[in-house]
Amino acid sequence: MADSLDFYAGCTALITGASAGIGAEFARRLAPVSRYLILIARREDRLEQLKEELEQAYPTVRVVIRGCDLAQSPDVEALVRWLDQENFQVDLLINNAGVGDHGHFSSSDWSRVDQMLRVNVGALTQLTHALLPGMMERRIGAICNVSSIAAFFPVPHMGVYAATKSYVSSLSESIRAELRGSGVSVTTICPGPVDTEFGAVAQRENSEGLMPPDDLKTSVDQVVTEALDAVAHDRPRVIPNFWLALGVLIVAAIPLLIKRPVLNRMALD
Repeated sequence: MADSLDFYAGCTALITGASAGIGAEFARRLAPVSRYLILIARREDRLEQLKEELEQAYPTVRVVIRGCDLAQSPDVEALVRWLDQENFQVDLLINNAGVGDHGHFSSSDWSRVDQMLRVNVGALTQLTHALLPGMMERRIGAICNVSSIAAFFPVPHMGVYAATKSYVSSLSESIRAELRGSGVSVTTICPGPVDTEFGAVAQRENSEGLMPPDDLKTSVDQVVTEALDAVAHDRPRVIPNFWLALGVLIVAAIPLLIKRPVLNRMALD
């Protein structure tokens, strides 16, 4: 991992969803080697705490925070304008922020569905669109988009979430192909279940919790380690956790016609 971190020496990294979980861990890993860390999240108080922690531990890094609700288009537009006004030359974009929901689509709250679409799809796309031209002009940069193993299948009870992650993975692969020879790379990270606040936030009131088997879970530490290594080595996609990756790829290869009865049974649970 030390060799991988050398790749990020002196970088200016922007991380969304940086107030907790995977986003905060990305910040902690990059702080010893980065020049600037631009941390974006709704909870500005948590960003303040993280900024203080990182600047005390690593005096050479400058941590810049901005409270931003990525589900609100005016907030995202203001963020893009601010980045331009401050003349930040972002060379590492980590689109980590994401929203989930667990339950039947028919009974979902539209505000949550809309939030998923705006954060998982809209904000990720807009930030990538805004920062990519500068990377291409400088001929250096990397984009790390956090998707999910849900991108590989239709997922009953998480249909919109899975669809948004399919979008993230597809967009990432398309842009990556367009950028060949440009000096800019795109890597997609597809973790499975991770012990973060995500599951609790995605869970609806008075419904059963999301409780995946322990052997399917991946630690935040492992997700970030494998993600940073993949970006540093210009890998197109990584599923952190070897055995989970193997299982996902096997199941993904099975025709939908065969998987459909299993999905039907899952929808009844």
